[in-house]
Amino acid sequence: MCMTNRNDIEQLFRTHYERMHRVAVSLLHDDDLARDIVHDVFAALLCGRQSVAVTGGYLLKAVRNRCLNHIRDCDIHQRIANRYFLDNEEYDADGWPDDETIARIDSMIRSDISPQARRVIDLRFSDGLPFAKIAATMGISETAVYRHLGHALTIIRQKLNDNG
Repeated sequence: MCMTNRNDIEQLFRTHYERMHRVAVSLLHDDDLARDIVHDVFAALLCGRQSVAVTGGYLLKAVRNRCLNHIRDCDIHQRIANRYFLDNEEYDADGWPDDETIARIDSMIRSDISPQARRVIDLRFSDGLPFAKIAATMGISETAVYRHLGHALTIIRQKLNDNG
């Protein structure tokens, strides 16, 4: 059924909410987050103009996809944090980085990192662009962005660890 009014969406909500919620909880293991994702699916129906017939299968797939996207995004952030931050137990947000360390990192970026990796670092950390936007801006794949950033951060981390 195509969504033309709120009554159709309310009927879908009453009919499919419990099953959608169970799918989300089974994937996320977090009841509150599961509720949020199911509600986001219905909010998207309310706000969007659906040209596709909305069925129970469509709703379940939408919930599943949003859950998997959330898991992927969390996994990417965790992998980056684990790989690129210095030993997390030793990280002191108040005392690091100091001005001297920032100057050393800047010097390393200018002298030890390739120009393309330097641009990735600049777009990511100075401009705050997401990886997909960096890839589009530079005309390279997201995988290449990850590789350039990973290589550059590995060099910086090694040099910082070598020099205390």
